[in-house]
Amino acid sequence: MKKITQLCLMLLFFVMSSAIYAQTITGTVQDESGPLPGANILEKGTTNGTTTDFDGKFSLNVKGGSGSIVLSFVGFSNKTVKFIVASGETKDLGTITLASDNALEEVILVGVADIAKERQTPVAVSTIRALEIQESLGTKEFPEILSSTPSVYATKQGGGYGDSRINIRGFDQRNTAVMVNGMPVNDMENGWVYWSNWAGLSDVTSAMQVQRGLGSSKLAISSVGGTINILTRASDKSAGGSVTGSFGHDNSINTMVSYNTGRLDSGLSVSALVGRKTGDGYVDGTEYEGYNYYLALGYKPNENNDFQLTITGAPQQHFQRSYAEPLSVYQKYGKYGEPNIKYNSGWGYRNGETETFAGNFYHKPVVSLNWDLKLSEASKISTVLYASLARGGSIGAIGRINGNASYADRIDDANGQIRFDDIIAWNSGQDVPDFANAAYGDPISRTPIDGAFTNTGDNGHPSSVGGEGKYGSDNGISQRSSMNSHNWFGVISNYNTKLNENLTLDFGVDLRTYKGIHYRRLVDNLGSAGYVDYDNANFPNGVAITETYAPTIANLWNVFANPEDEQQIDYYNDGKVNWGGVFSQLEYTNGTISAFVQAAVSSQSFKRIDYFTYTDDDPAQESDWETILGGNIKGGINWNINEQHNIFANAGYYSKQPNFDAIFPDYNNDVNEDYENEQVIGLEVGYGFRSENYSLNLNLYRTSWADRFESTSENFDVNNTPNDDRDDVRGNANINGVEQVHMGIELEAKARFGKLDIQVMTSIGDWQYNGTASGKAYDEDQNYLGDVDLYLDGVKVGDAAQFTARLGLRYEIIEGLKFDISQSYNDKLYADFSATDFASEGNSALKLPSYSLVDAGMSYNWKFNNDKNSLNFRVNVNNLGDRVYISESDTNYQVRSGDPTWKGISTGNRVYFGWGRTWNASVRFNF
Repeated sequence: MKKITQLCLMLLFFVMSSAIYAQTITGTVQDESGPLPGANILEKGTTNGTTTDFDGKFSLNVKGGSGSIVLSFVGFSNKTVKFIVASGETKDLGTITLASDNALEEVILVGVADIAKERQTPVAVSTIRALEIQESLGTKEFPEILSSTPSVYATKQGGGYGDSRINIRGFDQRNTAVMVNGMPVNDMENGWVYWSNWAGLSDVTSAMQVQRGLGSSKLAISSVGGTINILTRASDKSAGGSVTGSFGHDNSINTMVSYNTGRLDSGLSVSALVGRKTGDGYVDGTEYEGYNYYLALGYKPNENNDFQLTITGAPQQHFQRSYAEPLSVYQKYGKYGEPNIKYNSGWGYRNGETETFAGNFYHKPVVSLNWDLKLSEASKISTVLYASLARGGSIGAIGRINGNASYADRIDDANGQIRFDDIIAWNSGQDVPDFANAAYGDPISRTPIDGAFTNTGDNGHPSSVGGEGKYGSDNGISQRSSMNSHNWFGVISNYNTKLNENLTLDFGVDLRTYKGIHYRRLVDNLGSAGYVDYDNANFPNGVAITETYAPTIANLWNVFANPEDEQQIDYYNDGKVNWGGVFSQLEYTNGTISAFVQAAVSSQSFKRIDYFTYTDDDPAQESDWETILGGNIKGGINWNINEQHNIFANAGYYSKQPNFDAIFPDYNNDVNEDYENEQVIGLEVGYGFRSENYSLNLNLYRTSWADRFESTSENFDVNNTPNDDRDDVRGNANINGVEQVHMGIELEAKARFGKLDIQVMTSIGDWQYNGTASGKAYDEDQNYLGDVDLYLDGVKVGDAAQFTARLGLRYEIIEGLKFDISQSYNDKLYADFSATDFASEGNSALKLPSYSLVDAGMSYNWKFNNDKNSLNFRVNVNNLGDRVYISESDTNYQVRSGDPTWKGISTGNRVYFGWGRTWNASVRFNF
């Protein structure tokens, strides 16, 4: 015992003497507009480091009395500062300013990622740093963070985990390019970005930058509205780690652990993170479970070579609200005529447990290898090889009971929830009287097979009473999943060389190959003896389906699973897309004037293989490759008038290939003969102001998006009998020439008054269709039926607020304790409608009620152990006033005489409500 006591005393003496004789350096890191929170401070030649707090301040115990520290932050040049400090003393290095430059080379390949530099790159841009994301995220989803920037509108759509979406300048995600460390992630068939696949990105992001308009990317990407660049953490980040836990509304729980080794003497570095998220979901019946993993391995054997291997993914499963209900339905299940904004028709209880006909499950790991090769002091090659094998899809229902689909009132209970137990009883041959009697008046005689009921589904066939056969309308309802898997491989390589002190030349290649795999499979028979599928042309007498596939988290991990080994139902086809592009850019800068001109050419090839519509011996089962050329040219100039003022302008032209569905619009291998490249012309001017306590950006823009493709179906009176619809012929028209023109003004400003920070944002848009588009309609035998016109001239573009504003305040109450509050306002929000809704004159876009939201938060940062460790506490409350508002509408019904309304909107409109009041509390331990 005595020896233990002596040992403890020795350790205590050692700790006390270390504290007494430690030497400490302090300082403040800032850029031109203010403090830089989250900047890295590293004692050169060691793994000893720290990061700055929200005010840009840092404190670091250094190992020697003299040496240097290296300061770094995403988007800024590294800076080395020497220090001399006596033992046991503290040396204040004062305020250290980092300059915007090519510092992103420290994190990712700048030649690939195309990050805009402040007061140099002539584009409209906003950057959100890691600390802002950590503090503001709370119960929001990743794209919603960008709502604090101009011309961005983000909603949660149905409200399921990861189901949010984003519009920039009125253009949806299909026309907004999303890049992760320089890699394009928009789906190569339809251009969409499914944020549930990237739900873990917020945990590993170092910075996120949104470039509005055509942007600065050298690639020929679909940045009609803008480009979102997401930069993940680097493997050689300062040594240390963190443990995070949070809890919030509806039992939302988030846990995460991360660690970085820093760069070791061998040149190796490792950064790793794992996390888990679960919750019941704000919307009824939207429980979720998700995981996140991230591993970055770095190796820098010498000054000329730098390798970064990154593996990241976020397997998840969540229930959804996939259908926008009519306003009247929300009111039906609400109280006192007010809508129940949490109502969801896609779920119910099965033997007491939650079950759904609306869900999503997906795992999309991405592996990338970055190689920076320094050829000389003036030249280098930056290359990224990447691959993604994604598996997953969506859960839904297939089949009917007595003509009723799963979403019919007949299948719901008094609370509007799906009666899963009764569906199982019906499918197994038991009597469910109201299922049998309601639609047709008489009970339907069913013949159980082996004591159970064979479920075939209706698969789109016409309903007929009493059929347990191929076209039956009472064959029961099964649970199925629609699979949307893919295999994706790509490489981007950029050669960068400084021609002289002012000129830099880039050129490179962008190669991608993609295979989308689309089919349905059976999840659960729901009590029936089996499922018979009649949609495979190779088996006209039907195929008995004997396998079911549970879409669980455990089953998602195997992304190497071969879809050919599964049993498909309903449809089965592959979409193949090959992409080849070359690009080049010439950039000039002299500190006062900076300018660039950039051009890219791309070849995009499409092929469709349909295994169900065509037999295996039919040559038409596999289409020929359809190859389309496209490209862009753009340029811009920035003039730094002085240290405070700058102005810029840019212009660009895109010839953008249409999406896969425009090439094969009819769910078969017939190629649309009338497709055209979309034409995009963008113009933009901007002004910037910077001073010690103020910053301001003002932008004006105009984007024309012409030759868009639309497809519509109509009935044609070919026999000239206007009062008799029975002989009408259904025709399809492919319409080209649809044009949208988006113009607007954007303002973003910041100010600092002592401990108070103020942020102001507003954007005013005028987005509308231009002109009348026309097309020719044909029947299924390709007989000409007539012309179709879309009367769109002057119609407002929907799906995003054309006027947005936000005021944000942040105040430091005492050292380490900060409070922030913001109010946002959205107006000129029109319904999301198809251009084909305007096939007759006189229609207009439905304007939704404006709304204003207040968000608030408080954080406290407690540092200890000589500031080496810290505890961060954070509380967020979103929609503080619990405002009820419509975030989007899927229909465009105007109020007619006698229509019931809610806030002036016809209750027949199918809408999504935004979330009410939500909250989240978190604690993070940094070490």
